[in-house]
Amino acid sequence: MSEQEQLQTIRNSIDALDSELMRLINERAQCAQEVARIKREHDPEAKFYRPEREAQVLRHVMDVNTGPISDEEMARLFREIMSACLALEQPLTVAYLGPAGTFTQSAALKHFGHSIHSEAMNTIDEVFREVEAGSSQYGVVPIENSTEGVVSHTLDMFLQSPLKVCGEVELRIHHHLLSQSHSLDQLKRVYSHQQSLAQCREWLDAHLPGVERVPVSSNAEAAQIAKEEGGAAAIAGQTAAELYQLNILSANIEDQPDNTTRFLVIGSQDVPPSGEDKTSLLVSTKNQAGSLYRLLKPLSDNGVSMTRIESRPSHCTNWEYVFFLDIKGHKDVPQVHDALQALKQEADLFKILGSYPRAVL
Repeated sequence: MSEQEQLQTIRNSIDALDSELMRLINERAQCAQEVARIKREHDPEAKFYRPEREAQVLRHVMDVNTGPISDEEMARLFREIMSACLALEQPLTVAYLGPAGTFTQSAALKHFGHSIHSEAMNTIDEVFREVEAGSSQYGVVPIENSTEGVVSHTLDMFLQSPLKVCGEVELRIHHHLLSQSHSLDQLKRVYSHQQSLAQCREWLDAHLPGVERVPVSSNAEAAQIAKEEGGAAAIAGQTAAELYQLNILSANIEDQPDNTTRFLVIGSQDVPPSGEDKTSLLVSTKNQAGSLYRLLKPLSDNGVSMTRIESRPSHCTNWEYVFFLDIKGHKDVPQVHDALQALKQEADLFKILGSYPRAVL
């Protein structure tokens, strides 16, 4: 058999498999529509997005995948299939910290898939208000970066907001130097968010030591400026490069190759256990010797692991603080429930922000 005949045989097999894949995907979509019909019959206000169910499906996909496609790539494919099916049940609107092209938008699309309507907000406050008002079902906000630390404004919003944490997204941050120019020698200014400038400091010192660095409100705004201003460059991601049609003069210029930002998904619903969960809460106690030890002791006594603690001013009394905690496990699991009940007895302020699936991808 000639090379062309061999290739044609394989291509015929691919065409047949593609037809079967489309048939199965549409059959899955019909099942999703039937789920929507049954839910609406029993509850006209039913929610169709189930964070715990999606997390379980993606974990199962990664567990049973045999390759050669990697577990993460296979899970991303299924995320988009689920996103398209969910859009048939109930189209989702998700608010995010904009403008278009930010890493927060990338995080929203990574978590929900591309079949949502993503709505850009100017500030973190606006994301919260948009979801509180019901104009968007969910919101996505940054919470911490592995290099630069916590996003304090997001933490402060939880002090006053009734919204709950419904999920988390971890996004590897790759910064690119974008410009209309074609070489580094033509650059006079570099625009970016202050955190991105800090995350690329060593690269900028080595390659653009004499070029002015100008902080702006977002990397997407920086990309927009770079598109309009001669001799300007922006530090931003791939999404911004595509959206604003800019040249990538240098890719992956972040100083830390494992630079990762964590985002929280906020909404109004409680999320049932998925099997691999986290719980976020905020607590406060009197400023006395040993008070923090007594506050956290119930976690140790019940074998509950704390993964993060941050302190913020209470905004009520000088030198009084609230603590934001992330712990492993769902609030309804007996071990975690017992720990939280004991912790509640020690706390002056106790608020569970939400239990939600641990980031899958």
